[in-house]
Formats: sequence, C-alpha cells, structure tokens
Amino acid sequence: MSLVGIGIDVVEVSRIRSSMDEFGRKFLARIFTEREQEYCERQKRPEMHYAARFAAKEAISKAFGTGIGKDVGWLDMEILKKSSGEPEVQLKGAAALKAKEKNASQVMVSLTHSKYYAAANAVIIAG
Repeated sequence: MSLVGIGIDVVEVSRIRSSMDEFGRKFLARIFTEREQEYCERQKRPEMHYAARFAAKEAISKAFGTGIGKDVGWLDMEILKKSSGEPEVQLKGAAALKAKEKNASQVMVSLTHSKYYAAANAVIIAG
C-alpha cells in the first residue's frame, strides 16, 4: 500500500447557510447528491451536515491533487454514513476515473462540525 494523497478543508457553516438561503435547491443540487440531501435534511441543523460534506469533497479533491473543477466535480463524490456512524465515500464519474488512474483502493474521510465551522480530512490509499 502507498499513500496517494491527503487533504483537509474547513468551511464556515454560515457560508453554506447563506448559499442555501440565497440559491435554495439549485445550490444543493449542484453540490450534493440526492442521498446526501436526504440525510442532511433529516438533521436538526442541516447546514452543519451540508458544510461537513462540502469540506469532505474539497478535502478529497485536494488529496487527489486536482481540486474541484474539470478533473473531479462535486457530484462525483458522495459522502454517506455507515450504520456504524462512520462516514463512507462513494466515487463515481470523473472521481472514479481519477481513483482508477491513481490506483486508489481506499478513500477515507473524517468529518467534524460545530456551531460555526465544519472540517474534514481525507486520505487516499493505493494498492
């Protein structure tokens, strides 16, 4: 096994809330999958959970060395929750192709959030 990359990101929860208020469903549909939206909307403060997933996608794209853009898009990464509570990353589209190109066998994320900030770390392993 070898390390493909690591990434980290921090997001202000208020920034996500502002985008939700200003752009509504259009913003959510551009950044988050249906399953991510369903999960977040069931939570007491959805913006905190959206912010954590936003940070995770940024962290994953940094770990790939691409950032969000032409190589990896927002909807190419999905952050779900296992029954154990552990976050689970599912890649599709361009992100799945990037993972194959880099021989990535595992993408792991750690999420955290508070009243004001959400953060995520990502580690991508090859082999």
